[in-house]
Amino acid sequence: MNTKKKGFSLRDSIVGAILGRIFAIWALIVFVVSMLIIVIPVAFTNGMEEPEGTEKFRKFGKAWIHSFLFFSGCRIKPQGVGSFMPNENYIVIVNHNSLMDIPISTPEIPGPNKTIAKVELSRIPIFGVIYKRGSILVDRKDPDSRRDSYRQMKGVLSGGMHMCIYPEGTRNKTDKPLKEFQDGAFRLSVETGKAIIPALLFNTKKVLPWDKPFFFWPSKMEMHFLPPIYPDGLDAKQLKDKCHQIMSGYYKMHEHLL
Repeated sequence: MNTKKKGFSLRDSIVGAILGRIFAIWALIVFVVSMLIIVIPVAFTNGMEEPEGTEKFRKFGKAWIHSFLFFSGCRIKPQGVGSFMPNENYIVIVNHNSLMDIPISTPEIPGPNKTIAKVELSRIPIFGVIYKRGSILVDRKDPDSRRDSYRQMKGVLSGGMHMCIYPEGTRNKTDKPLKEFQDGAFRLSVETGKAIIPALLFNTKKVLPWDKPFFFWPSKMEMHFLPPIYPDGLDAKQLKDKCHQIMSGYYKMHEHLL
């Protein structure tokens, strides 16, 4: 939904503030009802062998999220899926602007994948069942948890699955295209030899902005997958800087999508 015209933005007006709360109520209802339907088949995937179980989970999750997006007035358009080569798995790094990012990233990454995620959200009733199934959980305040999550991420990659990481760590609340990256994804790439596929999300911040509490705005979102970046001959810092430069430049070139 494009509500900008001649400099006027309905979304940022007083009327938009009211509509955004109404949309949020409807989106919450759709989310909860659809979650109650999908949680049962998701739970059954826990007993399946890997990576087949995680791929089944991803397909269930994709059906769920696409249904939620449709009924809440949103849509997601992926580009660059051809960056994923057959019989290869990757570390996928994604920019982080909104709470919408995690629910749409896992389903849109082609093939079985896990996401590094905060342990706190896994404690939410019912939702936690789905959240835990697709995640490697980490308590960032606990050094032992951070070490164990790193070991598990290596296990995901050695098991033939993709590993999805948000290298900014937390949502970007600055006016910059990207925050500084943390080291983990790039150390993981150097140590395992797995290539990195950068992915850029556009417009998720418009749908669920961090600075507007209980606000939802139906919009078209896009997820762009860029060509793989291989760690050959690079240390973790060099790889981190290279990925940041490529992603930041791409984001700036595509700001018209915002």
